[in-house]
Amino acid sequence: MAVIHHTTLKPTKTELLTDWLPTRPWYRGGPAPVLEKSGGFRLDDPDGEVGIEFIVVTDTGGPERTAYLAPLTYRGAPLEGAERGLVGTMEHGVLGTRWIYDGCHDPVLVTELLSLIEGRARAMAQSVSDTPDHEVTRSHRGAPLAPAGFTPEPADDEDGTLLPLPDGTVLQVHRVLGPVAENPPLVPQDAVGHVATGWPGPDDSRLRAVFVTLRSA
Repeated sequence: MAVIHHTTLKPTKTELLTDWLPTRPWYRGGPAPVLEKSGGFRLDDPDGEVGIEFIVVTDTGGPERTAYLAPLTYRGAPLEGAERGLVGTMEHGVLGTRWIYDGCHDPVLVTELLSLIEGRARAMAQSVSDTPDHEVTRSHRGAPLAPAGFTPEPADDEDGTLLPLPDGTVLQVHRVLGPVAENPPLVPQDAVGHVATGWPGPDDSRLRAVFVTLRSA
């Protein structure tokens, strides 16, 4: 179980993402986004070593609000071989220096995401310890997913992030979230698995989208 520490972060997560997002090929805004943290959920690392969070941030600096998905991991030491996925470092008021990674490069996040898709792991509340997030939906059909010893090799393009898996399936991480009113959101017909949830929108609305799609090769 992950314990949520309500403490100081320097820089904050949104400050780190403000610098990092414009470097991504799927980013749609200007050189200096104006970000607000909008929602998301967490997953637990069974070993209790790595923080796992799926953050929704909204860029309010343009003519239209744009929501982005940033799966992040928080580690107490650098992750060997994942230099390309490093978002930055921060000073945590309780845990000290933390190395923050784009979670698509982190095998712990990928393993737990697949466990969530299969229904073996639970989505947890973003800001409250030991509290499931029941708004998160998931599905899976097909053979079991077992990426033992798997080193992620994600590829970013203008549409998001593609992450090939050893069994031939592909995780598609939807970085630019197209919010809809449906609950649950519409899942593509060719998907063999998905994760979706909602977050607060303007004017007390509730926005929803598919965050991750699992497709056969």
